[in-house]
Order: sequence, then C-alpha cells, then structure tokens
Amino acid sequence: MKRSYYIFNSGRLRRKDNTLFFEPSVAKVEETPSAINADEEILFDTPTGEEENAPAFDAKQKRVVPIDNVDSFSIFGEITFNTRFLNFLSQQNIPAHIFNYYGFYAGSYYPREFLQSGFLLVKQVEHYTTPAKRIVIARKFVEGAAANMLKNLRYYDNRAADLTWQIDNMQGYVSAISSAHDIPTLMGIEGNIRQQYYSAFPAILKEQYDFEKRVKHPPDNAVNALISFGNAMVYTACLTEIYRTQLSPLISFLHEPGERRFSLALDLAEIFKPLFADRILFKMLNQKMLTEKDFDKALNFCYLKPEGRKAFVKEFEEKMTTTIEHRKLKRKVSYRRLIRLECYRLIKHLTGDADYEPFTIWW
Repeated sequence: MKRSYYIFNSGRLRRKDNTLFFEPSVAKVEETPSAINADEEILFDTPTGEEENAPAFDAKQKRVVPIDNVDSFSIFGEITFNTRFLNFLSQQNIPAHIFNYYGFYAGSYYPREFLQSGFLLVKQVEHYTTPAKRIVIARKFVEGAAANMLKNLRYYDNRAADLTWQIDNMQGYVSAISSAHDIPTLMGIEGNIRQQYYSAFPAILKEQYDFEKRVKHPPDNAVNALISFGNAMVYTACLTEIYRTQLSPLISFLHEPGERRFSLALDLAEIFKPLFADRILFKMLNQKMLTEKDFDKALNFCYLKPEGRKAFVKEFEEKMTTTIEHRKLKRKVSYRRLIRLECYRLIKHLTGDADYEPFTIWW
C-alpha cells in the first residue's frame, strides 16, 4: 500500500535519477533542536508490520523517499523544489497539497490526468448542465452528509448531554431535502442542517470551549480553527482519490463549479467530514490530546500551532489507514478506500449503471 507523506520540517525536495530526496534545512534544525523527532517531521501510514518498524532518520541528514511508495504529499513546512521535481511527480502521478504558514490549505499541484475518459466527461457535464439530473445527485450529497452528522449526534446523545432538540430539528430539515428543486434551496437546507449540528458541539465538548457558531475566514476560536484544518485534510484526501479515477474534479453538482478550486472534492468532502474530521476533533479535545496551548490566538483570529497540526495529522492518518469489514464487498477496506469507492458509485450513476447512493456510517 502506498503512503501519504506529511512534511512539516523545512528543507528541500529534489530528484536524483529515479529517487526523491528530502534534505532538511540545517539552519532550521539548529534553531529548534527539539524538532528533530523523525516520527513528527514526516508522518506516513504504516499498513504492514514490517513498515511499522521502519528506522528513524536524522533530521540533519537527507532522507530517501522511495517514489514507488508515495501516494501523495502534504507539505506544511517551507520546502523548496524545482521543475525537475514537479516533472517527476507528473511522471509518477503523485499530487502534492500545499498548506500555508497558518496551516490553511493553499493549493495543490495536480499532475495531468492519466485516467481520462471522454465518455465519462461528457456524462459528467451532461448531469451538471441538466437541472433535473444535477439536483438528484446534489440531494444525495446532502442526504449522506446529514445522515453521518446525525450518526455522530446519536452517539453522543445522553453520553455527553441530551441532544434530542438538535436531532429532531435536523431530522425536520432532512425531510425537506426531497422537496428542494433547485440548488440554492438545497444549499439553504444544508446550511440549516449544519447550523443545528454545530449547535451541539458545546455539549459534546462539555462546554470546554467558547464555540457559538461556525466562523471560517478566519477562524475565531480553537474549535473553528480545528474544524477548518480538519475539513482541509478531508478535502485534500478526496481530491487525491478523485485523481485516481476518471472523474473530473472541476465539475461538481452541489457546489457551483468555479475558478481556482476543485469543486467535486468539496461535494465528496461533505459526506466524509463527519467521519474523518469531526470525530477526530471530538476525540482530541475531549481526551485533552489538544489543549488551548496548541492554538495561537490574536484579535478575532485563531489557528493551530505546528505541534497541534502534527498531532491532528497523526490521528487523521491513523484513521485513514484503519480497516473495516465492508458490508457489501465482504472484505476489509481502509477508511481512505471508502472515498475511492464513493467515486466509483458516482461514476456508475453518471454512466447509467446504477443509481447513486451516498456513503453512510453503518457502525
């Protein structure tokens, strides 16, 4: 199984022959000698027992990154690279996702698509440009997201607090999804569902944090900062999996396609955020794996510090590599694979092979 590499240290990524090298910045390491723990500088999944015992590396020395094992890069540090490196990523079909100084998603290097299908592209455009077809898929995205949010609330209902009010209100909005005949109306319903969902967060988090509403640009408190960071991680995971299929990431159905964004990844992320982002958020805050010291606060602004990002990414990657018994395939699949399977279900809908049914948490 290929690995997702998360690079936090500053340095240089370069190609030599058919190998990638990561060379940490010596100056940075000397300034922060405590930041030389290999497991923290580059995190990756360890799907087999042998890989779990992979040797650590000296952060002052270059590290060989076996290209055959790389699924994607997520870059958080100050990394330099050249066109030779980018050309190599294109040859190997490896996307790279870039995060800025504050840990906010900045963009992706998305290599040329290598699984192109003119037939599927025509079908994808047809379903977007035909309102009756588009709304069917868009409703399914909202239904799947709402079902997974309700699953989270039902888990914490009476465990953390009485969440009956939020659950009942959400179910009322869910019942209105089928009557939404245009995207603006559907997006309004989706917004109301999320508003009710987020209103349960203070109870789930046992009133530890001052969280009243969702604030994005920029996040104004620790919970909003963590939601934004988690959502960005889910978005990049969805974008990577879309790249492994014949779908175009530019043509979406719930979110309006626009410039400078891969809007289909936004659609798929709606379904998976409750599982991959929110559950990690609840776990890490309730178990004190992240505390106020892991956040940097300024006037109306809050973001995760580097150590907090590393802790979240570690939990995120552990969850993505966790396997479950798939009830239809009758075999074990990783959480990351669930996203790819969702893409395949969408493809079958677009080509007329089967009606699309969104992923919903069944455990």
